[in-house]
Amino acid sequence: MIIVFDERGQGAAEYILLFGGVIMIAIATLLIYSQYIKTTNPLNVADDLNNVRESVNTG
Repeated sequence: MIIVFDERGQGAAEYILLFGGVIMIAIATLLIYSQYIKTTNPLNVADDLNNVRESVNTG
């Protein structure tokens, strides 16, 4: 009796698992550092816009 193993989908399954793991790590990192990003972000659009307006008006 000859048993034939079809392994054509093996590579695709491994890539799916690999990318799934990378995506899970990225999401976990974003969740862990989200509060840090929100509180220490030096970019404030309202303040920057006011600074540009003041420099244009005084310039």
